[in-house]
Amino acid sequence: MGLEKYIHRVKYYETDKMGVTHHSNYVRWMEEARIDFLEQIGFGYRKLEDDGIVSPVIGVECEFKATTTFDDTVEIEVGVEEFRGVRLVIFYKMVNAADGKLVLTGRTRHCFVDANGRPTVLEHSFPDFAHKLAEMQEISKSGQA
Repeated sequence: MGLEKYIHRVKYYETDKMGVTHHSNYVRWMEEARIDFLEQIGFGYRKLEDDGIVSPVIGVECEFKATTTFDDTVEIEVGVEEFRGVRLVIFYKMVNAADGKLVLTGRTRHCFVDANGRPTVLEHSFPDFAHKLAEMQEISKSGQA
């Protein structure tokens, strides 16, 4: 399954006084790309929340490799690094589209809880979504993402 990379064009307001993208924006782009990724695999945030699935971010990790500036186009690859029923790790790879330079590698860690905030094991409560995440993990491991 070939997923499309998420594309983000750096806005002027996302840069600092030095003309460089402020580091906080990369976490926002990760969220944008994650939402797009879930849509592409058929489980968008709206559907998940309507089905009673809540997936809070419990950790964020970023390694900044190069800067971006206003009007740069950043391609963001997203994949499932690890899925264990109640926990999920998503990876991100950001590349400057103009020169192919690696901009950032990162990951977000998530858990799954029900509407009351109790942990929920997806295999039991939402097997279709669990199966898709496991499939995406295998695709990511094989390098086909």
